[in-house]
Amino acid sequence: MRCPFCANDNSQVKDSRPTEDNTAIRRRRQCEGCGARFTTFERIQLREITVLKSGDRREAFDRAKIEHAVSLACRKRDIAQERIDQLVSGVQRQVETRGEAEIDAAAIGEMVMEGLRQLDPVAYIRFASVYRDFSEARDFEQFASAVTGAAAEP
Repeated sequence: MRCPFCANDNSQVKDSRPTEDNTAIRRRRQCEGCGARFTTFERIQLREITVLKSGDRREAFDRAKIEHAVSLACRKRDIAQERIDQLVSGVQRQVETRGEAEIDAAAIGEMVMEGLRQLDPVAYIRFASVYRDFSEARDFEQFASAVTGAAAEP
């Protein structure tokens, strides 16, 4: 593992333990070159998945992009990081267990939307505003009223 401080290719694992949700291994490492300590995470990857983007672009599936988008939607909300990690892991698991080598970006977006809908209504609306490209205040009003109307139904 390359050191983020000095770019040395050799480091020694000092401690390993599972993350709280048991979806990754957290490793504490020490660089053999400069002695700096850093943390890495090891996750299971079932297969290489390609995401089909708009304009016929393709790119490798990147869990970090989902983490970033969900974190932005949940910013300044009282949501435990563990719950956010569980949501992202759930989306990643859904993508990987579909059994397909390619997946449409819109399908991933819908998975994230569904997870956020169950997690927090404000984060759900925030994510939807970007994902569905709201352009006017009326778009927010219509979506928010649909969200509150669905929440009021038994």
